[in-house]
Amino acid sequence: MRLFVALLPAPATVEAIDAAVAPVRAARPGLRWVTPDRWHVTLAFLGEVPDERRDDLAERLGRAARRAAPLRLVVDGAGRFGDRTLCARVDGDRERLRRLAEAAQAAAARARIRVERTRFRAHLTLASARPPDSVRDAAAELDPLLRNGPEETVTQLCVVWSRLGRGPGGTPRHETVATWRLGGDH
Repeated sequence: MRLFVALLPAPATVEAIDAAVAPVRAARPGLRWVTPDRWHVTLAFLGEVPDERRDDLAERLGRAARRAAPLRLVVDGAGRFGDRTLCARVDGDRERLRRLAEAAQAAAARARIRVERTRFRAHLTLASARPPDSVRDAAAELDPLLRNGPEETVTQLCVVWSRLGRGPGGTPRHETVATWRLGGDH
């Protein structure tokens, strides 16, 4: 299974972001927009995880979740990764969020799962562009619309199965396969 560890925004947060994004999405149909049901904050991308390692991973992620407290997160503006990826910036309990991402990566590594290690930047991916298109103008237009955006307390750590799509554009489907309460039980 192709898995990642994530925090999922609450429905009210998704609704508020979707409303802010709507005019920019309508004005830029050439971008490949991520559907709101797939928005998440990735803590650790795990790639293909063998079945025999999933129980160990679940046990270790459960421990990491129990050690963490719920997190206050707020969407605060738009950003981009180069010219190809448009995102909503996530702020709030940034240091605790970074530590939770590190704990998720460490849990995977201890379960003998190779973790894609990148510098952690909390965000929700909103759209992507194929060259020669760019997300620069969309990020500039969307940034003020998402400033001081929705705030929430995230209470769950999730493992999500990303199944590559077979339809137009190969859109992946996401399915949450495990959740743990932050500071609580499975």
